[in-house]
Amino acid sequence: MNIVIAGGILVTLVTGIPVLVQLLRGHPRGLIICFLAEMWERFSYYGMRGLLIFYLTQHFLFDPKVASGHYGSYTSLVYIVPLLGGFLADRYLGARKAVAFGAILLVAGHLAMAVEGLPAVQTLTYAGQTYEFQAEGRGEERVAKMIVAGKPYDVSATETGDFTIKNLPADSGLPAVLPKGQYKLDVTGRDPMYLNIFWLALSLIIVGVGFMKSNVAALVGQLYPQGDPRRDPGFTLYYFGINLGSFWASILCGILGVNVGWWAGFGAAGLGMLAGFLIFVLGKPWLLGRGEPPEGANLKEKVAGPITREVVIYGVSILAVLAVFLVVQRTPVVNVTLLAGMFGSLGYILWFAFAKCEKVERERLLLATVLVLGAVVFWTLFEQAGSSLNLFAATNVNLTLISKPVEWFGGSVVLGSPAQLAAAGISTAGKFWVNTDFNAAQTQAINAGWILIFAPVFAAIWTVLTARGINPNPMIKFGLSLIQVGAGFLILLVGATFADGAFKMPLIFLVLMYMLHTGGEMCMSPVGLSQMTKLSPLHMVSFVMAVWYMALAMANLFGSWIAAIASTETIGGQVLNPGAAMAQSLLVFKVIGLAAIGLGVLFLVLSPFLKTWSHGADETDPQPVADSTVTGQA
Repeated sequence: MNIVIAGGILVTLVTGIPVLVQLLRGHPRGLIICFLAEMWERFSYYGMRGLLIFYLTQHFLFDPKVASGHYGSYTSLVYIVPLLGGFLADRYLGARKAVAFGAILLVAGHLAMAVEGLPAVQTLTYAGQTYEFQAEGRGEERVAKMIVAGKPYDVSATETGDFTIKNLPADSGLPAVLPKGQYKLDVTGRDPMYLNIFWLALSLIIVGVGFMKSNVAALVGQLYPQGDPRRDPGFTLYYFGINLGSFWASILCGILGVNVGWWAGFGAAGLGMLAGFLIFVLGKPWLLGRGEPPEGANLKEKVAGPITREVVIYGVSILAVLAVFLVVQRTPVVNVTLLAGMFGSLGYILWFAFAKCEKVERERLLLATVLVLGAVVFWTLFEQAGSSLNLFAATNVNLTLISKPVEWFGGSVVLGSPAQLAAAGISTAGKFWVNTDFNAAQTQAINAGWILIFAPVFAAIWTVLTARGINPNPMIKFGLSLIQVGAGFLILLVGATFADGAFKMPLIFLVLMYMLHTGGEMCMSPVGLSQMTKLSPLHMVSFVMAVWYMALAMANLFGSWIAAIASTETIGGQVLNPGAAMAQSLLVFKVIGLAAIGLGVLFLVLSPFLKTWSHGADETDPQPVADSTVTGQA
């Protein structure tokens, strides 16, 4: 029995039962289908994401700065392509068909990720001679040794950047210390075929998420009438489903990817997405006709011989996969595309607000825009989880759950990792063994675990505060979220003072950081999702929801720049100077932490002035807005 799995089962049961009760009492049954479909979609996404930065740096041996760029390109496009999916759903497909098509692409993409091929090989050239590195292990267990005269030697780096070969014989013909600048690092064996399969897999996932993500959330919004007080609690419960998927993805895919192989972790993510697709298709009756194609879509109309408009839409979407394939591997192109998408989308919303809307809808849209900008800052910091924080956990956090093996009931029950038991000479034969192994990829489950605990609590809090008329307005909630995400990074500075001689801080500080980040997320994400559906004109709900996800796209772009600054050089995927890595990471964490807290305070100060722009959208009996106030369609 693995202790992380056992703890996950306990957390799921304790937190899931109240959520199940709330789902079955007083909420539309369609919420359950959206809950389960998005849960499995997030299982596939976060299962892959928890392993991705390690896969890039340890399998393909990309430099951490380059890997951060590729990681940011992927995660950015994941959140901007919903602009396309939202537009096609609004105009033609409807949310339900868009979600089903996206799920099919996701299944194909995640299963393609399981095709890994042979790993790349790190080389070092000095004085005209080239030496290879032998790398073993994944995640924090990664160890790279230099092969000299057929024998492996441990390596490290000095504070000045010199390269050190440990226990190298004097007659090896190679100095034990190679001064910085006198050697050259390179990578060989990065197979172009498998690398292209990898890019294609990412492209399928990106477009699949684009069709699925914003439209599932839009479906949730359509299940509730305007002014329904159940909407905010409903989105919070839906958010529980999202994080139940990511929680178990980090645990299971983390174990499989690190202990069995990259293919196993990625393959498990693909099977999870297949489960989500089947649930959504079979649960169609519970949606009660929500999310169907809009009037006038004419999907069955022949547009080219026997080819219908619906088939053309799917065909163009496949071409979009090929376009993303060309773009995702070129980080500068992604950066320009995202910046253009951001300004274009915000420009369109502002034009629509002033050219097509009356005062109430215009100010609601402007408030939505302010909230989107605040979300960009929050997610830029929060999304360090899969990149810089994942690498930080592997390098500078002590992931040992217990310091030494524990034997209970006369030795019949044993707790400890395989390495600890081997070192202590303890056999598990005929005993109940609890494996206490915990790896860096699984730290992604901490945030999701906190959400499982907090989601029912926050849902109840928002319900009670709304009933009493004292529910904080979205600006206050967004300000609190920014303050908490900033404070989380500052917690790591405190943790660094307790680091051991190997420059590893206690795990509890990472847990506390994620607790603060989760509190901020619960003030930001479900509330933001709900606000986009409340503040948007009926004709552009899916588009505005997609712009909300565009905020995450820009955040991942900016986040990749921050992660690149926080990274340090690796050899064969292993950090050689943990002290320098910790110092660089903490410097970056300090700056972004203080900046987030300052902006959060600004949101709190501005909240009394901007809350009037909602025009009662958060009230149970909001000010109605007639469709006649909109003079054109989005």
